[in-house]
Amino acid sequence: MTIPHIITLPEAGSTNTELAAIAAESPHGTVVTTRCQTAGRGQRGNTWEAAPGRNITMSVLLKPETILAREQFAVSEAVSLAIVTVLRRHLPAEAHVAIKWPNDIYVNDLKICGILIENSLIGNRIGHSIAGIGININQERFLSDAPNPVSLFQLTGRITPLDEIEREFVDEILTTFSRIDRHGGALSLHGDYIESLWRNDGYYPYLDPATGSRLSARIVDVAPTGHLTLAILPDDHTSTYAFKEITALL
Repeated sequence: MTIPHIITLPEAGSTNTELAAIAAESPHGTVVTTRCQTAGRGQRGNTWEAAPGRNITMSVLLKPETILAREQFAVSEAVSLAIVTVLRRHLPAEAHVAIKWPNDIYVNDLKICGILIENSLIGNRIGHSIAGIGININQERFLSDAPNPVSLFQLTGRITPLDEIEREFVDEILTTFSRIDRHGGALSLHGDYIESLWRNDGYYPYLDPATGSRLSARIVDVAPTGHLTLAILPDDHTSTYAFKEITALL
């Protein structure tokens, strides 16, 4: 098992930016973490709210051996599944922990974790990936206009030691990621990812931002590129979407 090399900063603008600056010369499993991130980046250019000293804000360097550029979504699948695995250990069985495509982590209909994957390509392969991860752990209330945040504290009523659970997340990420390079590992990960998707059990409302139309659709599959295929009512015709081309409605 890879032993992580953890760099703890008292404060950082973005852990992804800090790790990117040293990624080329750093080994697989290097982690940059801080308890005070002042300019965390999320998907769609959003910022990530994290009260200082209350949550996990970290970035993990992953250097795959066999992932082609066209299969890069396997990185996102591995990281998302690892976060889900750890959260399920710390939450009661009735809490539904799931992955909202492409890689937000939800508990029921509330967002507990955001993930930003940034890949560096060398030819047709991934040179390295940086997984920026923000997990709401001990935050008691949220002040931003994000529609549905939640923390582990709000779900359990307990303060969780940050250093311990952070190391648990890192170890699980590296363990899950190692499955990719095994024979059949990427296919196995994909099956687990599909099984862990939020709202994978029927028809739910979506918005097509390009047309402004609302759809009722069910998830069919997610491609190795990360594209989402939906079957859309009334006739179950299928359509495939890239990230930002379709929005699940709460």
